[in-house]
Amino acid sequence: MTTDLNASPLSADQQSRLTEVLSELNDGQLFWLAGFLAGKCAGGSVSASSQASGVAPATSAAPAAGAELTVLFGSQTGNAEELAQQLAARAADKGVSAKVVDMADYKPRQLKKEQYLALLTSTHGEGDPPDSALDFYEFLNGKKAPKLEGLRYSVLSLGDSSYEHFCKTGQDFDRQLSSLGATALAERVDCDVDYDELADDWINRVLETMASEAGASQPAANTAAAEQTPVASLFNRKNPYAATILTNQLLSGRGSDKEVRHIELSLEDSGLTYKPGDAVGVYPEHNPALVDELLSTLGFEDEASVTADDQEITLREALAFYREITMLTPPLMKHWAELVGDDALSALVADTTELKAWTEGRDLIDLVRAWPVPQLTPQTLVNLLRKLPPRLYSISSSQAAVDDEVHITVAAVRYSSHDRDREGVASGWLCDRMDEGNEVRMYIDPNKKFALPDDSTPVIMIGPGTGVAPFRAFLQEREEREAEGDNWLFFGDRRFRSDFLYQSEWLAWRREGLLTRLDVAFSRDQAEKRYVQHSLKEKGAEVWAWIQRGASLFVCGDADRMAPDVHQALLDIASEHGGLTPEQAEEYLRQLNRDKRYLRDVY
Repeated sequence: MTTDLNASPLSADQQSRLTEVLSELNDGQLFWLAGFLAGKCAGGSVSASSQASGVAPATSAAPAAGAELTVLFGSQTGNAEELAQQLAARAADKGVSAKVVDMADYKPRQLKKEQYLALLTSTHGEGDPPDSALDFYEFLNGKKAPKLEGLRYSVLSLGDSSYEHFCKTGQDFDRQLSSLGATALAERVDCDVDYDELADDWINRVLETMASEAGASQPAANTAAAEQTPVASLFNRKNPYAATILTNQLLSGRGSDKEVRHIELSLEDSGLTYKPGDAVGVYPEHNPALVDELLSTLGFEDEASVTADDQEITLREALAFYREITMLTPPLMKHWAELVGDDALSALVADTTELKAWTEGRDLIDLVRAWPVPQLTPQTLVNLLRKLPPRLYSISSSQAAVDDEVHITVAAVRYSSHDRDREGVASGWLCDRMDEGNEVRMYIDPNKKFALPDDSTPVIMIGPGTGVAPFRAFLQEREEREAEGDNWLFFGDRRFRSDFLYQSEWLAWRREGLLTRLDVAFSRDQAEKRYVQHSLKEKGAEVWAWIQRGASLFVCGDADRMAPDVHQALLDIASEHGGLTPEQAEEYLRQLNRDKRYLRDVY
């Protein structure tokens, strides 16, 4: 980049020194300097002598050319994407130009040309990047990653502190960007499941810092990011809608050792809309009996006054509605150990493996009984506990078919552990204590990464157990739209007679021709267990033929066992019927993911 100083009002010595400094700067540093000088001019710091010399001060506070914030997101369920769009919308208000890009669509070699970067990512499974972020993650940690001395960046990491590798993907990105020479625009923030306040503060700090550096002080009108950001609904995660339960129907049959329920919620007058593949977030309530037992164990009065979420409520209300009491996270254990001052507990907390083993299947009552905290107060307890997060359920209906309703499919979680009977917070609440006519605080959680393709594209749907829920929505939608694409469902559960969820609907759709193929696997109906991955491999030739003619693959359900087994079955199919080596098969599925033809909603 050359600089013409022939018309400069600077002295010869100033010109010489400035030319020497500019020759040492890369493009990113030059862009930063341009933004800095624009900000100085806009702030009124141009001297009277400069104005007298005929040099015009900046008349606009817009960022200097090239001073654009690139917002990259890697998202499995959509939270990181939603926050990325929020960041871009608020950037426009602060006069910062911003563009939002999915990591799956980002060209990694563009990175060395960036000046400002905001990176938002979730952590999937046990410390893995989301599917859409995998290519970018591997590039950044590979041999081809460029030096990034001119880059200013910040990372927002989303995770769940109940997992051992909390926010690992974001931490990895932060560490690697720094090692490549980039400098922090704002310190990385690691968010737990209750991320709203931390994310909001991070967005403010990123934008304030960039606006200061780039010289932005007026709204940047008509930015692409602002145009892409949808208008916020009246009801959302922060302001849930009180939906009335229309139906709470038992789906599993007589003799089943599971309880699965089909629940229909009214959205009348809410204005809420959704698409197949989206989820419903519900705010559950703890079992009153569990709250009673905890209060008794602690020796606290249930009417004790505490402050939670900026409101004064009773301790019972805080424990029932606002704080997590069934899960022991590493941060809670660490803080509890500090209060107790017990060497054995401190040693347990310091050993990740032992801590995970001890907390598995235990809750706050177990912790209080094992290590009571001397002189614990109700307010201290509330301050220690994380907020009770909403639970997500895949939507099992198409709004085109059911109008002002939304349906979910819920499996009751019940088990015994450490001599006590336990239940899932949300599933126990919905299945045991919520009847027709009761209200559920809920919101729609969009999931663009699990959306139906165009009407002519064949789809293969793999959903054992309640993982079949979104595929009911898929077929309702395709029926309403009279879509031409073929549909193939692989379903699995324990027993044909008692666990064939939505059986009559699948069979009716097959008779009508909407469901082109239906393959099932019931694990307990024969001596040797059969799962959906076995059905896939048995139909491998046909599955491969469908993929070759453009079919999209959808997988929904358990992330720990089912999803890896199905992935391996698909790799085996690509090798056996496509003639690919194991390495080529893995790359083939990776490309299908890049092309949005291999989509997973696993949990």
